[in-house]
Amino acid sequence: MLGAARTIISSSSSIIFARNILSKPPSFFTISRALAPSIPRFSVRSMADSAFKKVQIQRDDTPFDAYVVGKEDAPGIVVLQEWWGVDFEIKNHALKISQLGPGFKAFIPDLYRGKVGLDVAEAQHLMDGLDWQGAVKDICASVDWLKANGSKKAGVTGFCMGGALSIASSVLVHQVDAVVAFYGVPSPELADAAQAKAPVQAHFGELDNFVGFSDVTDCRDFRLRRLWRKN
Repeated sequence: MLGAARTIISSSSSIIFARNILSKPPSFFTISRALAPSIPRFSVRSMADSAFKKVQIQRDDTPFDAYVVGKEDAPGIVVLQEWWGVDFEIKNHALKISQLGPGFKAFIPDLYRGKVGLDVAEAQHLMDGLDWQGAVKDICASVDWLKANGSKKAGVTGFCMGGALSIASSVLVHQVDAVVAFYGVPSPELADAAQAKAPVQAHFGELDNFVGFSDVTDCRDFRLRRLWRKN
């Protein structure tokens, strides 16, 4: 993801264009260092699936499953899936996050309710069918759970679809303390990224060509909206 990274907003709200590996980020955002380079999908095997505790939490009248790993009283990190679902790669990312520095409590809400895409067509179908506003409610319930179970602070991180939801959570989930998004921007109908309440560090690939979601134009548009709000 990053080689010569450059920060182009501020220490509390930043966007980073990347090629290989990130240089040292702001203190709360050390999670970004553990997430690159990524391992090719489907070659990943669970490193410690048994390390996770499965819990069921509630939002509105809807129960859903989640997976948690890490120190009980550590700061919490909600780890959001890509369009594939909660697969081995997301669990392995969460495990790495939980082991960073003094330790974090990583929490994965199952936004697809147990479904996992095995190919691109299936993943696209699952994402197309996602209730995005409901997913934001899942994130809100996840942050609430972390803060009710020993975490004094809770952040959100995510990848692609999860990155867009991470940025949306910085706007819509007022309990969130910080966000690290790995590409992806929410639709304006879901959330106006310029209205983010929490500090955001966003990572985008210079060569990404996913137009309308995570290419450089989308990133710069996100940057300009953030700068407009600051001014």
